[in-house]
Amino acid sequence: MQIVRGALQRGERRSVSHPAVRTMRHLHFAFFILHVVFIGCARPRPVTPQPRPPQAVDPVQQLRTDIDAALNQPGHLHGTWGVVIESLARNDRLYERNPQTLLVPGSTMKLVTVAVASETATWEYTFETRLLTAGSIDDGVLKGDLVLVGGGDPSLLGRPVSDTIAPWVDALKARGITRVTGRVIGDDDAVEEPRPGFAWSWEDMGFAYGALPGALNFAENVVDVTVTPGNAEGLPATIEVPPHARGLEVVNRITTIAAGTPTNLWPEIRPGDVALTIYGTIGQGAAPAVVSAAAGNPTLWVARALRNALLEAGIDVEGEAADIDDLPVKPARDGLVLHEHRSPPLSEVAKPLLKESINLYAEAVLRLATGPEGPRTTDPALDAVRLRLQAWGIPPEGIQIVDGSGLSRRDVIAPETLVTVLRRFYDPSKQSPWMQALAVAGRDGTLERRMKGTPGEGNALAKSGSMSNIRTLAGYVWSADGEPLVYAVMANNFEGSAANVVATIDKVIVRLASFSRTPR
Repeated sequence: MQIVRGALQRGERRSVSHPAVRTMRHLHFAFFILHVVFIGCARPRPVTPQPRPPQAVDPVQQLRTDIDAALNQPGHLHGTWGVVIESLARNDRLYERNPQTLLVPGSTMKLVTVAVASETATWEYTFETRLLTAGSIDDGVLKGDLVLVGGGDPSLLGRPVSDTIAPWVDALKARGITRVTGRVIGDDDAVEEPRPGFAWSWEDMGFAYGALPGALNFAENVVDVTVTPGNAEGLPATIEVPPHARGLEVVNRITTIAAGTPTNLWPEIRPGDVALTIYGTIGQGAAPAVVSAAAGNPTLWVARALRNALLEAGIDVEGEAADIDDLPVKPARDGLVLHEHRSPPLSEVAKPLLKESINLYAEAVLRLATGPEGPRTTDPALDAVRLRLQAWGIPPEGIQIVDGSGLSRRDVIAPETLVTVLRRFYDPSKQSPWMQALAVAGRDGTLERRMKGTPGEGNALAKSGSMSNIRTLAGYVWSADGEPLVYAVMANNFEGSAANVVATIDKVIVRLASFSRTPR
C-alpha cells in the first residue's frame, strides 16, 4: 500500500491491480452507463405552445392598403392618379398619391371659381338686368326702341328660379304700351363680349354645356330643337323650335333612315358659323327627338326671346331684334326704366352651378373675382383669382387656370390645391352656402345616381368633373366614427372605360365613409 500511495502522490499514472480499487471502478462505470441509458431513453415532456396575442391592424395603414388596391386595378393602371385625403378633425393626412402633380380637373375647377367669388363679391351679390325705353311713349305707342341692358346674370329665366318672361311683358302693359315702332335691342356692353373660353374645343360649342355666357342670358342660352323623321327613307327630317326661339337660324342636316335604326343626332356651331346646325339620322316612324343645343349669340338670343314674348302677348313690335354691337349708332341708356330684374343671390346661383355643373354659370361667376364693382372681363378676373389663391397660401405652381368652368384642357390643378380650398370653406354645421351648393351622393345633382345603397349615400358632398379620359371628384365625407374627411381624387389619361374609373373613385369614397380608427 505504501508503494501505491507514493506513486499517486507523485502524480504518476499507472495501473493499480488491488482488488478493492478495481471493484470501485466497475461500480462507477456501471452507474455511468445506466445514467446515460436513462437519459437517452426518456421521452421529453410535451410543451403546449402558448397562443400569441392577436396583432391589432392599424386602421390607417389598412385604409391605405385598400385604396392602393382600388387604384391599382386593370383599366386605369396606365393613367395618372392624383389623390389627397385628410382628416379635418385631426389635421392629419390619411392618404396621398401624386399630391402636387398638375392634372386636368374638369368641372372640379368650379370649386375654385365659386370660392373666390364668394369672398370677393360675397354670397349676397345679385346681378341686375334693366329694360328701358329709347324714345317717347305717346298714346300707348313707344316711338323708339326697347333696350335690354344686361349685367351678366346667368340665371335669367333659368335655374335656380324657373321664372317666366311674363314680368317683362307686364312691365309694358303697366305703362299702357301696345305698340313699339322700333327694335328690341340687347345691350351687352357692361360685360366682355361673348366668346368661348381659352382652348375650348370647337366640338363643344354646339352642345348645351358649351353655350356662351354674355351680359344677357336667357334660359341658360340653350334651345331645345324637336326633330321629327320624314315620311320615307332618304328624306330630310323636320325641325321645330319653341315659340320664344322663333327667328333663330337652324340648319337642318338630318336624314331619315330605315325604321328601327337608332337615332343619332348632334348639334354643331363651327368656328366662324353664325347658325346652329343639327346633324345626324333618325329612323322612319321614330318618335320625335329633342336636341338641347347652344343658342349661339346670347345677346341676340335674349332680344329675340323678348320680342317674341311681346308679340305673343299682343304687343306689336315693328322692328327686329338686334345686338347693340351690330348697330351703327348705339341708343342712349337714359330712358325710362320699365322693369328691373335682380337675380337670386350668389348663394342660390351657386347651387345649380355646382350641383348641376352649369358651365355658363361658372363663367359668369368667374368675373365676380374682380369684386362687386370690378370689370366684368375674363383676364382681370383670372388675375384676381390667382392673387386670391396666393393669399390663401396656395403657390402659383399649384394651379394653372384659364377659365371658370374647367371646360378647357389648359386648366390644370394639383389635388393639394383642391383640398386646400375645400379646407378653407369647410363648415361643420353643413349649413353654409358653400356646403349647401355641393351635390349629395345618391341624392341630387351630378351625384344623384352614384353611391346609392352604400355608406356614401346621403353622406358624401362633392363636385364632380368629367371630360374624355378625365374623371375627378372633390369634397367631403364623414367616416363611420363621424370624423369629417376632405378629399380630392383625380384620374387623367386612363386607358379603360370611364365607368370603370368612376366606380373606382366611388369605391374609394365609400371606403372612407366606412373608415373607423378603432382597430379591427
